[in-house]
Amino acid sequence: MSEIRDETGAQRGLGYVIDVGRGDGSARCWLDVTSHHTNRHGVLHGGIASLLLDSAMGATGSLSVDPEGRAPFLTVSLTTQFLAPARDGTRVTATGRITGGGRSLLFIAGELVADDGTTIATASGVFKRVPPRAG
Repeated sequence: MSEIRDETGAQRGLGYVIDVGRGDGSARCWLDVTSHHTNRHGVLHGGIASLLLDSAMGATGSLSVDPEGRAPFLTVSLTTQFLAPARDGTRVTATGRITGGGRSLLFIAGELVADDGTTIATASGVFKRVPPRAG
């Protein structure tokens, strides 16, 4: 398994992990929800749910050109649908899946699922690869 940990300030601060080593072209991003991740209603904050989806979807785009999942991609557009709450003590996992695209843009779907199988949120997005720098 190839995991990306503590790469960014967001990862260090929130404690999520990106898994790019399943070999199926889809990245996964998981988080063990604690009270540090919840809103005033005691459930996973929607902004954090969106961040997890965005991270998994961007890493999925990266896997399309880099087997280590580290080629940078930019989020052009992200739309999230919130379906169910996730509470403190739950592990949630976001997974990305490429649905289309061409040379410059990829269309990627995402799903955030709790450890009991409940779908917490879904997303669709447009992602653009950051052009490699000329050496």
